[in-house]
Amino acid sequence: MGRHLNQVELNNIKITDDFIGRYVECVSKKIIPHQWKILNDCLEGAKPTYCIRNFKIAAREVKGKRKGVVFQDTDLYKWLESVAYCINGEENKDFEVMADEMIVLIGKAQEADGYLNTYYTINEPNRKWTNLIEGHELYTAGHLIEAAVAYYNATGKEELLNIAKKNADLICQVFGEQKSQIKGYPGHEEIELALIKLYRVTSEERYLKLARYFVAERGTTPNYFETEIKSRDGWAEFFPDEFSNYSLEYSQAHIPPKKMEKAEGHAVRMMYLCAAMVDLAEEDKDSELLVACNKIWDNTTNARMYITGGIGSSGYRERFTTDYDLPNNSGYAETCASIGIMMFGQRMTSATGDARYYDDVERALYNTVLAGINLEGDKYFYVNPLEVVPEFCTEHTSMNHVKARRQGWFNVACCPPNVARTLASLGQYIYAKDEEAFYIHQYISSEAKTKIGTADVEIDMKSELLKDGKITVSFKTTKRVKLKVRIPYYETGTRLCINNERAEIPRKDGYFEISLEKGKTLIEIDFGVKVKWVGANSFVRNNIGKAALMKGPMVYCLEEVDNGKNLSEIYVIENVKVSLEEMKDLPDIKVDTLNYQGVRLKNRAMTREQLYGDIKLEQIKVKLKAIPYCLWNNRGKGEMLVWQKILF
Repeated sequence: MGRHLNQVELNNIKITDDFIGRYVECVSKKIIPHQWKILNDCLEGAKPTYCIRNFKIAAREVKGKRKGVVFQDTDLYKWLESVAYCINGEENKDFEVMADEMIVLIGKAQEADGYLNTYYTINEPNRKWTNLIEGHELYTAGHLIEAAVAYYNATGKEELLNIAKKNADLICQVFGEQKSQIKGYPGHEEIELALIKLYRVTSEERYLKLARYFVAERGTTPNYFETEIKSRDGWAEFFPDEFSNYSLEYSQAHIPPKKMEKAEGHAVRMMYLCAAMVDLAEEDKDSELLVACNKIWDNTTNARMYITGGIGSSGYRERFTTDYDLPNNSGYAETCASIGIMMFGQRMTSATGDARYYDDVERALYNTVLAGINLEGDKYFYVNPLEVVPEFCTEHTSMNHVKARRQGWFNVACCPPNVARTLASLGQYIYAKDEEAFYIHQYISSEAKTKIGTADVEIDMKSELLKDGKITVSFKTTKRVKLKVRIPYYETGTRLCINNERAEIPRKDGYFEISLEKGKTLIEIDFGVKVKWVGANSFVRNNIGKAALMKGPMVYCLEEVDNGKNLSEIYVIENVKVSLEEMKDLPDIKVDTLNYQGVRLKNRAMTREQLYGDIKLEQIKVKLKAIPYCLWNNRGKGEMLVWQKILF
């Protein structure tokens, strides 16, 4: 196993990037205040969420019946986590005041023994821990713990951390191998990785032990979920569609995690489980667990992932299906699942010392994750297909899950606050460190300072990755250290200069490793980023004879607003030449549009009123314009297409 990497302190990272920085800045300026109104049910025109009201009922501040999905509490916890990442010194102090008020409320809603879940406290106090498949008490507790750790790290305040510890201590008593304990595990993974975070901040071994138990017990015989299903005689409490014909693969409970080789079941749950598995592999030096993680990663990224970093292709139960089943127009690719693959990949690099996993962390970030939110920060995509025809996104059909425009909120609103906390903590994906080296994993303009061993280091990175792939790094250190620079998969012969002199640096484990002496060093990197037409494996049957456009990590798409209706008529010549033009009709967005020649293939033998008839094909030359996939639907509703047919 490789060296464990540590995060650079988030409050010591300042993102200055023209493109990504716009999204990050939007979290504090727009997203957090906007979501605050939604959670408080005071946003004009929005349906009530009941989220904070539920806590007030549980705290006995108001009377009423608890409403909303069973895991509604997590929306507030993820909002608190986002707030924690946005607090930096005197900045956003008003957020801290709001958060502290919520923490007091959460404390009042907590029961004397540490139990904390508004649904069961208010509606079903006698049914706690009886529905692990659907009830998601442990999933909800996991997000509480993550918020508490983040808030403690940001502020040093212990109130929320103590609430989370009290809740976790109760769970440690309830679950385990003793006769008096429940020998079960979560239906939706999340608490496993959260408990490891809690262990790392408190050094309390019981939290690590419980995380280890939840992972190891999963899928063993006798199977806990099978027993629970039989005891309920097929009765579904919350999700009838999910519970009917329930498969153990859906919740990764079919086999023990160490025996897993493929990405199975609900995509978000799979990724959260894998993130915890890697953390445990590092903590326990468990090479067997890490081998399983590698197999799952390779299966996910080599056979079950969209070019955009989207995973979980089925709109039926938000799940993985089988290798190469990647439909474009009905693909699910939940935003949370791509956030999950970022979490998984970050940990895989930490555990193995291999930078390759960050290729798909970056792919997911620049495409599906950013597509999950609009530029204004108040509309969201839950589902991220690669082809959209608005007329086909019909309610009460198999396409009901596909939306032609971002939504203000969702009944199951996991994605909006998940995007917020990811963007707010994005620095963790840019830099890392160990005792000897500073790591650059993402090329996002930013400044950072930290310690490497006993050395004080500062970095100022200026990135033109999305333009031409040129990166300038000013690095200052008080002692000799190493700098490890990830080599992205799309580089075309990297040119590297140190203090204005050409340098030949060997490649190892996906990095350039540069030894830097005391003082200031200027590193200039040119990855030679170019526009590239990309094809898919021929077993991806939906994309045979098609090509997609990429520039660096960004996938491009056609939109109706630029290219007219019926994008399915469009064909391109194989590897047609592409020219670049700065995007003009989205303010402050400094990325290129891609312009090229294509044709529309029309059947002139038929009128619009005919459904079938003779064939008389005509090629009409058209000028096409592609924009980054993450930006689609920011200029109104219309068709969208990633994979374009090739004309031979």
